[in-house]
Amino acid sequence: MLGFDFVCCNTVSIPIKEFPRTHNIISDGPLLFIMKKIVVLTGAGISAESGISTFRDSDGLWEHYRVEDVATHEAYERNPELVLNFYNERRRQLFKAQPNEAHRQLVRLEEKYDVQIVTQNIDDLHERAGSTNVLHLHGELTKGRSDRNPHLIVEVGDKDIVLGDKAPDGTQLRPHIVWFGEAVPNIEPAAALCEEADIFIVIGTSMAVYPAAGLIHYVPRTADCYVVDPKEVPVSRQVTFIKEVATKGVTRLVEQLMKD
Repeated sequence: MLGFDFVCCNTVSIPIKEFPRTHNIISDGPLLFIMKKIVVLTGAGISAESGISTFRDSDGLWEHYRVEDVATHEAYERNPELVLNFYNERRRQLFKAQPNEAHRQLVRLEEKYDVQIVTQNIDDLHERAGSTNVLHLHGELTKGRSDRNPHLIVEVGDKDIVLGDKAPDGTQLRPHIVWFGEAVPNIEPAAALCEEADIFIVIGTSMAVYPAAGLIHYVPRTADCYVVDPKEVPVSRQVTFIKEVATKGVTRLVEQLMKD
């Protein structure tokens, strides 16, 4: 047993004129069935079990590099080759990794719920697992972009980005990563999703990196909130904690949600 109660059912029947526009609707004669919306905020903890290094280890390093040397635009201007090579290594690491059970369990939820994934991760494991709605806050390793125009994004797949590679506007191609000190373009769409949540799930994130950590403040007070993490996670509202690693904790939570 999980040791906590779930009170939400996955659909609600309402008269045809009263449905919210932001929820997925299933028609059944004169009634419409609204799929409850689950918004899931994921961080490095969900991908760690796939062998993806966490963004910041306890010693303040990322794969033995100072974050300031590989994850800021100043670092890129100072030593672009170092920064490009760093992300090339991360991309190679990514393509050796596979989605784990936590990723796959979130896909399973789509059978009964409108599931929206908001991830701080730059890997594509949610997509490869089969999730259909994934919003990346901090960019994607499998893409590059213009250094001049952040909206000019191209697919690179598993290929390296090297000095001399050009974006369509002729500027040097850089990783499509939101570095420290840069704006987070997808934070507003993410906040809008959170405002619509009937259920909000946090998986594998310390809730210490802003603006992502502030998304929980957009979640309606009526929403059920769950945090899956083996460590203590500071949150400023009532939540149900599942103190397990992602593969175990998400499986337990999904099993119960699928029964409701």
